[in-house]
Amino acid sequence: MKSLESILGSPTAFLNDLFENLNKDKINISECELDHLCYRVETVERYQQLKKEITSIATLLTESPINKRPIATFELDEPIKYQSRQIHLLELPSPKENSFYKEGFEHIEFVVKQSLPDWINLHQNINFDTKGMTKKINPEIRISYGAYSVKFHNFNLAYVIKYLD
Repeated sequence: MKSLESILGSPTAFLNDLFENLNKDKINISECELDHLCYRVETVERYQQLKKEITSIATLLTESPINKRPIATFELDEPIKYQSRQIHLLELPSPKENSFYKEGFEHIEFVVKQSLPDWINLHQNINFDTKGMTKKINPEIRISYGAYSVKFHNFNLAYVIKYLD
């Protein structure tokens, strides 16, 4: 039987790295929902292949055009278990034209209870990327850790998908 790990590999090292960085930066995410993780691909062909494979272990919730390319969001039949958390959603974006992303896990997103300005104020030692705060739906802020990033927003992706449909 197929599993997420047999299709994409294990996310454990990726998650360990991000959680270590968050801990080092003294960002308390214990009360935050780990909403979803994102897996990037290099080609449209690989996107189509993985989209088909992932549907054997997950339900496609939506495939929406965002920034001129489709992004598929799946609800996993078996959530990813990491520490005491369960991650139910996986985001698979098709690559943007003229943008290169190495294939692999790329970011995670957390839902925070505070407003984004309040979250930033709680973590004044962090230089957040705030470009995403201008998004009309579910504004976000981001921290980059090399090839990986962590995003924070106020609504989980499943809610946003239902809200948009």
